[in-house]
Amino acid sequence: MTMTTLQACPECEDEVRISQSVRLNEIIDCAGCRSELEIVALAPTVLALAPEVEEDWGE
Repeated sequence: MTMTTLQACPECEDEVRISQSVRLNEIIDCAGCRSELEIVALAPTVLALAPEVEEDWGE
């Protein structure tokens, strides 16, 4: 059984389940608001809104 922790979504404050096996910079989804969240720190785990993917027009 995989251990999980709960964190508040920075967008909607809903609880987000985070597996103990997450990696730094991993992207997870909030079930409440469907925002993409990035793991920006471990121990303690910190969530932030994932940056929007932008077109790379110059390359």
